[in-house]
Amino acid sequence: MQREKKETLKARYLPLSKVSVPVMRRMYEIYSGYYENISLDVFCRDMVEKSGVILVEEKPTKRVVGFSTLKTLDMTVAGRQVKGVFSGDTIIEEKYWGSRALQITFFFRMIREKLRHPFRPLFWLLISKGYKTYLLMANNFHNYYPHPEGKSDDLAPFVDSYCERLFADYYCEDKKLLDFGEGYTHLKSNVAKITEEMRQENEKIQFFEIRNPTWNRGTELPCIGEINLSLLVSYPFSLWRKQRRKTKTQVAAVACE
Repeated sequence: MQREKKETLKARYLPLSKVSVPVMRRMYEIYSGYYENISLDVFCRDMVEKSGVILVEEKPTKRVVGFSTLKTLDMTVAGRQVKGVFSGDTIIEEKYWGSRALQITFFFRMIREKLRHPFRPLFWLLISKGYKTYLLMANNFHNYYPHPEGKSDDLAPFVDSYCERLFADYYCEDKKLLDFGEGYTHLKSNVAKITEEMRQENEKIQFFEIRNPTWNRGTELPCIGEINLSLLVSYPFSLWRKQRRKTKTQVAAVACE
């Protein structure tokens, strides 16, 4: 049943100018179900700073069940001109957790961005107040920062650059964290909790909590992942392998019933 629900989803990108008021209200309704310390006014003011949004919808009803906001940036760091795609608020209703509709649409959006400037380095920029967002990058990118094994530390200056540009008043460069204060938006206490078992079984979750120990009050861990040719070629095969493993697991579970 859960697999059937996931397969009924689709995702699409819309430039901000084409996001209607009813859709914006629906996005806020979803967001308010999972986060504390929010308001429609702040949500809308944040939205107008973005370039567009990926909407996740139920195919039969076209009901919005999730979204991710995007903003494109041109940056120059140490003489290198690069393009970044910043992911802002990202949320999907809990019963659809595990769906890859949003990931796949984001992937094709990144292909489009890369083809527009094939010789300019392209990066995914994201800030993570919860481990799930961090794992989206850590589980799918070859070259990313921060890395549990200390790899790709050369990307740290790019994190400094976009954080100082977008969040200058809140960036703690020594800790590599964004701290918006005690009243900042944060996940509700029953959403995406980290258990001791999760810490022991997943080094990436453990690493996320070490780097962002105050995540539960809303501090954000700024991250960056490189979108290069190697990733664009390997990612579809990675998705296929994951789906194949999941299908085998589901078939085995049915056989045991």
